[in-house]
Amino acid sequence: MDDITDKDLRSHRLEAGDMSVTILSLGCITHDWQVPLGDALVSTVLSYRDPADHLRHRGSLGIIAGRVANRIANAQFSLDGTTYQLAANEGSNQLHGGPRGLASHNWRLEPDGKTGVQLRHRSPDGDQGFPGNVDFTVTIYLQNNQLVYDMTAVPDRATPINLAQHSYYNLMGSGTIWDHQLQIASRAYTPTDDGLIPTGEIATLDGQPFDFRQNKLIRQADPTQKGADVNLVLEQTNQSPAATLTAPNGLCLKLWTDQPGLQLYTGAKLSAKAPPLHQQTHQAFTGLCLEPQHFPDAPNWPHFPTTICTPERPYHQRLTLEVSAL
Repeated sequence: MDDITDKDLRSHRLEAGDMSVTILSLGCITHDWQVPLGDALVSTVLSYRDPADHLRHRGSLGIIAGRVANRIANAQFSLDGTTYQLAANEGSNQLHGGPRGLASHNWRLEPDGKTGVQLRHRSPDGDQGFPGNVDFTVTIYLQNNQLVYDMTAVPDRATPINLAQHSYYNLMGSGTIWDHQLQIASRAYTPTDDGLIPTGEIATLDGQPFDFRQNKLIRQADPTQKGADVNLVLEQTNQSPAATLTAPNGLCLKLWTDQPGLQLYTGAKLSAKAPPLHQQTHQAFTGLCLEPQHFPDAPNWPHFPTTICTPERPYHQRLTLEVSAL
């Protein structure tokens, strides 16, 4: 892991009117998103009060996950006749790029005025077991009430890449997410085994508790509070949001993405590791993730949308988030 100290950590605050977003150099973390509501400001993403606590308590709060987000079964895959053994960090599997994935590194941060920031990182050949050198660039900008993430990765040889922005949202700024309403443009999902590894099937959402085709309370969808951690297959439309999240206070988050999947995680394993941002609590179900991505374990399932990128076909993802009062 990078030998990063508190002094190495950089940040940049994006501003648009009364709205602000703070981005950290460590893992491209979205550290704070302050949204005006009446005479108050609401912290809409979970984070720590002290940015340096992200160094002391490594995790997934607000990170860009990669090289390959989500899980790879048995921490291995084959490409062009070669089997690559990856660094495992969830039992025998790899999660979010391994124990020293992109989120563990201090990216080069270059501010672009009050509304933008660009972050860069080179991942060397063999990093966490993956082939090829890859140059990653994440450009983040705030326009009015829209936060845009533009992510690119240029490899020097064929290699899998799958990034995911991993904020935990709570539009109330505190409490649990059970009384948020959620709608997701998805009719299917990728079933998994007990280790959350896909079975290879693409199944209909009919009868599943995480079927959010119709807008409904998360409490209503999950009355036993079991929690969800599932990849949903998105219906691709440029005009309509892929997901809409609405809180009792009237704040509404809309998400547009060009990715084929969206990981819905309702935060069952969230816990307090350091003092949180003002008024927040970090415990089970106090934040939820909406992570646009390619499907989990895609390198091992040829019928899933491919995550293999090349110098001629580099990686690109564009994520647009909009928060406004209804």
